[in-house]
Amino acid sequence: MVDLEVGALVGERQKIETPTPSTPDEVAVVVKEIVGHFEWTGPVGVTFPAIVKEGVILSAANVDQSWIGVHADELFGRSLGLPVVVLNDADAAGLAEMTFGAGRGRTGVVIVLTFGTGVGSALFNDGVLVPNTEFGFLRFRGGPAERYVAARVKKDDNLSWKEWGDRVNDYLGYLNRVFSPNLIILGGGVSRRFGDFASRLSCGAEVIPAEFENQAGIIGAAMAAAGLQALPKKGSVGRGPRRESGAQIGR
Repeated sequence: MVDLEVGALVGERQKIETPTPSTPDEVAVVVKEIVGHFEWTGPVGVTFPAIVKEGVILSAANVDQSWIGVHADELFGRSLGLPVVVLNDADAAGLAEMTFGAGRGRTGVVIVLTFGTGVGSALFNDGVLVPNTEFGFLRFRGGPAERYVAARVKKDDNLSWKEWGDRVNDYLGYLNRVFSPNLIILGGGVSRRFGDFASRLSCGAEVIPAEFENQAGIIGAAMAAAGLQALPKKGSVGRGPRRESGAQIGR
C-alpha cells in the first residue's frame, strides 16, 4: 500500500517472482496473492511492461505473447473482485518521480527511463504524461535499443559499470538529439548505482538518478488507482492520509 500524501510505501513491499510461463491466468493468480497479503479491499493499480490502452495489452516484448489483446483490467478485476486500473510500468514510475521524486517541480520535456530486463520510458511535457512511448524499442545500433543498454545486457555481456555507462551515454545522446529534453531521469535498480557510471555520461542533457528506484512503479500504480489528477496539499484541513494499493509486474 502507498500513502499518497507523501508518496511512500506503507509497510514492507511484498515481492513474488513472475511465473513461468507468464500467461494472463498465471499472472492473475500472483496479483491476487499480493493483494490478499495486504487484505486490501479498495481500488487496485497494476503496472504492466507493455503498451496499455484503455486496459488492453497491445505488445508483449518481455512477457508471454498470449497477453496481446487481453483486457487486463477486466482480467484482474474478475480475479480480485475489485476495481482495477492497468497502465504501462514506466509511465507509472514516471508519474511517481514527477509527483514526489526526482522530477518534482520540473518543467519542459522530461524523460524517465527504467532499466531492467528491457528499457521502459515515460515522456512528460510540463508535467503532462505522453503515455506508452516505449523508447526501449527505438532502433539503435542495429536493433531495439534495449538489446544494447538494458540492465540485463550488462549482466549477460559481463560489462563493467564504465563499459555499460558508455553504452547508456550513446543511447542518451541519441534521445537528446531527437527530443531535446530538459532532464533525463534514470530509474530501475541501476539508479542506486548511479555513482558507478555517472562519470561516463556526457550526452548534452541533465541526467540524474530516480529517487524511488524499483518502488516508483508501485507508487505510480497507487496514484492511478486513486484516479488522481492533482494530489492534495500537505496540511490541508480535515484530510487524513490517502492510501491506495499498487501492484507491479516487472520489466
